[in-house]
Amino acid sequence: MSKRENSRRIFLKQAILGSATVAIAPSLFANSASASEKEKVKLALVGIGNRGGQIAKDLYATGLCEIVALCDVDMGAKHTQEIMTMFPKAKQFKDFREMFDKASNEIEAVSVGTPDHSHFPICMMALSLGKHIYVEKPMACTFYEIELMMQAARKHPNVVTQVGNQGHSEANYFQFKAWKEAGIIKNVTEVVAHMNSPRRWHGWDPNIYKLPEGQPIPEGMDWNTWLMARPYHDYSEKYHQGNWRCWYDFGMGALGDWGAHILDTAHEFLDLGLPYEVNPIKLEGHNDYFFPMSSTIQFKFPKRGSMPPMNITWYDGVNNMPALPSGYGGSQLDPNIPTVAGAKLQEAKLNPGKIIYSDDLIFKGGTHGSTLSIIPSDKAKEMESKLPEVPVSTSNHFANFLLSCLGKEKTRSPFKIFGPLSQVFSLGVIAQRLNTPIQFDRNTKTITNNPFANALLTDVPPRKGWEEFYKL
Repeated sequence: MSKRENSRRIFLKQAILGSATVAIAPSLFANSASASEKEKVKLALVGIGNRGGQIAKDLYATGLCEIVALCDVDMGAKHTQEIMTMFPKAKQFKDFREMFDKASNEIEAVSVGTPDHSHFPICMMALSLGKHIYVEKPMACTFYEIELMMQAARKHPNVVTQVGNQGHSEANYFQFKAWKEAGIIKNVTEVVAHMNSPRRWHGWDPNIYKLPEGQPIPEGMDWNTWLMARPYHDYSEKYHQGNWRCWYDFGMGALGDWGAHILDTAHEFLDLGLPYEVNPIKLEGHNDYFFPMSSTIQFKFPKRGSMPPMNITWYDGVNNMPALPSGYGGSQLDPNIPTVAGAKLQEAKLNPGKIIYSDDLIFKGGTHGSTLSIIPSDKAKEMESKLPEVPVSTSNHFANFLLSCLGKEKTRSPFKIFGPLSQVFSLGVIAQRLNTPIQFDRNTKTITNNPFANALLTDVPPRKGWEEFYKL
């Protein structure tokens, strides 16, 4: 065992033993108004290329943070050079474990803008060390990992967490909340969610029978750390630069990616929690390795208090459009949708969004921060005078996180809020992967009709050397 590996293991064991006392309390930053105005959150960036790089810019643009460390397994590659140039004084690392080992005392918070499968170990180590966390959605790839992350957050109540569904700090969030509280949105029986743009679809053959052939690892890339706890795969460009999202081994597909921006407010304010049944209705191009080319998945939720049972039906795939209600009108594209690897979302026949059916009203909405409208238009005019005033957001999602680190606000999408939604997505992925209906016990958090599907709540064991992150 190397000296660094040994010191890291000792370091993690100490973190486990001292987990109750290591959290940095936001109140420490807010004891004095004059001091808090001068303070900036000392932020480490893990993942600085593509989407991770854009998150870095957005956090820095708030003026509320100082970038003290950069970490990326492909440090120095073309897609990471811009952020390296922006912050030349920040310490540089390829391995987040080494970053925390060597620079933990300089770091107050961490941004995690890495592939889905790598969120869990980075966040668990950060939580164990009392570091505030901004992590891209989805929280993690498996139901069990998300459960552990929520448990760890509860153990460290002074650690601020925020998941990167930016619309949760924009107009969509405040409007949905106000309309729900005013009784405009009530007795919802069905939500139809759709993501039918081609950005997430590739031309690979669904008749695949093995993983891609290995290729030379790009010079300077730490591929072994990129894989983290996942079983070893030979490097392939089909896993890199955003392609990882298509594979069951590394990503959560269109559902885990776009569901966070389309279903977040409905899930929170309709108090949905976890479904009791998940049904794959259509899976076009189903295979054992990557997500179907088109998916229609139904989630069933029980009665909640005075709210009736309701279903969510998810549609993805270029040629997989839901039926539209009379008076739907046009479909607009939210201009705030971020790029992925520089590729903007292209206009489609039906842009990403949702249709909400209640017993007396129908609402249509887009994605991210897009607001809802009542349809058809004559019904909207009739309701106009009854609509409540909607508050204006005090901060965007990035400022909300950093202000929360400073004790000035509370995050709008912490693990306790977003975690159950991310678990909904993980159940949908299991239904996609096995092409089988799922019966789920919300109390025991187990799949009751299929032992193999139940085993996928935890998925395969972590690779040797990564087990410790499941014990933090």
